[in-house]
Amino acid sequence: MEIIIKDARPIDIDQMLPLLTQQFATEQDFKFNPGVQVQARGLRLMLDGCGKHRAVKVAWMNDTIVGLCSAQAQISMVQGNLNAVVSDLIVDRAYKKKGLSTLLLSAIEGWAVNKGIKSISLLADKDDKDCLDFYNKDAWKRTSLICLVKSLDQERL
Repeated sequence: MEIIIKDARPIDIDQMLPLLTQQFATEQDFKFNPGVQVQARGLRLMLDGCGKHRAVKVAWMNDTIVGLCSAQAQISMVQGNLNAVVSDLIVDRAYKKKGLSTLLLSAIEGWAVNKGIKSISLLADKDDKDCLDFYNKDAWKRTSLICLVKSLDQERL
């Protein structure tokens, strides 16, 4: 089983969408909407441009994308440095527990170090015990912060 981690390209979007479908099936806060192509637009936005402030890594196995991880740089005034926020870490259900999450996060960490980023953070589903156990084993620390979301889309107000 050879796994290759690469930078995602726009041509990969069609293979990345099923992973997002799997992810959204387990999340309470977000819903996958294939008819509107919201997630495809989000992937295109992430892949557009030079990549200086964002990274999207994909795990390939046998000409198929079986995992993805994305991160975006931001300035942390509290830390006085750049911080990267991991916004997605998704592995196809059929390939879980094979080290893909570790490989994908390692690739994101390598990107972050190359960009001079000093720390990374992520949002995780508070009810996903397996996910939280994985992060605990990988030296991620919990904070007292919570995530709040507010829509600025006038059509939804």
